[in-house]
Amino acid sequence: MTTMTMGKPLRVAMGETITDLAADNDRLVVLDGDTAVSTRVDIFQQAYPERFYQTGIAEMNMLGMAAGMATVGDLIPIVSTFSAFIASRAHDSIRVLIAQPKLNVKLMSGYAGLLAGMTGKTHLLFDDIPIMRAMANMVVVCPVDEVETRSALEAVIKYDGPVYFRLNRGNTPIIFGDDHKFELGKAVTVRDGSDVTVFATGTHTSRALEAAQKLAADGIDVHLVHVPTVKPLDVAAVVAAAQKTGLVVTTEEGTIIGGLGGAIAESLAEFAPMPVKRHGLQDVFGESGPDGDLLDKYGISPPHVADAIREFVATHR
Repeated sequence: MTTMTMGKPLRVAMGETITDLAADNDRLVVLDGDTAVSTRVDIFQQAYPERFYQTGIAEMNMLGMAAGMATVGDLIPIVSTFSAFIASRAHDSIRVLIAQPKLNVKLMSGYAGLLAGMTGKTHLLFDDIPIMRAMANMVVVCPVDEVETRSALEAVIKYDGPVYFRLNRGNTPIIFGDDHKFELGKAVTVRDGSDVTVFATGTHTSRALEAAQKLAADGIDVHLVHVPTVKPLDVAAVVAAAQKTGLVVTTEEGTIIGGLGGAIAESLAEFAPMPVKRHGLQDVFGESGPDGDLLDKYGISPPHVADAIREFVATHR
């Protein structure tokens, strides 16, 4: 079994990367909703205080400011706060002020998913991917590690339009080499296999990879595909990977209702019908606790991912 090296938290990689990119791009500005130390846009603040705007706990107003900057200031606003405060609290401002006119605003969604550092259930949001991928004109990006985060940020800053960029809180394993190049709208094969195709996104792909390595010892050969761009979905790659084995499992650190699992199931229902299992968070709200305990409680730790895949394969063999 390959041991994955632990990398920096994605939020740190994000803070460092946008600061580096700002050196050659004076259009980049950052708006923060009183979470800079947590989301690590304080790195940008320290380097470019004149291009950093502290808006306080007023997320809808912050999105309005960003829309104005993108419209009349010819700037590229990077808006940063927790996932729950962007995708849920400020949803209407994003929809009306940014998505409808397709403005060039980048939404850095920190503390996404289950492992939000014991911040409480009010700060946890499991349906941010369904919310954002259902919004017209919105691109949804979920990198897996610090390497992909840095490459993906370069791509989304170059892209002219709104992007929802999903970031988690803790340290994450590195699964890609330094030569990895993120391509907007492209899925990536992480592991070749012949028995079952597994799709994952975000940092959860590293758990899916660990599960695949465990299953290899049991004689189950997993074909693992990482989907860093949930929207626009790489439908051609999804169909090709699914047809490789004829069995599909999706797994995610987010709700299976309308999330990655929903996106994959919708595409396969239309273009290549076959058995699909959606694995991830069910129809639940979260709670605070240590990371490992939460992953086990909600059934998405690597052993639980492996068990779900194993059971599905056994049922259809």
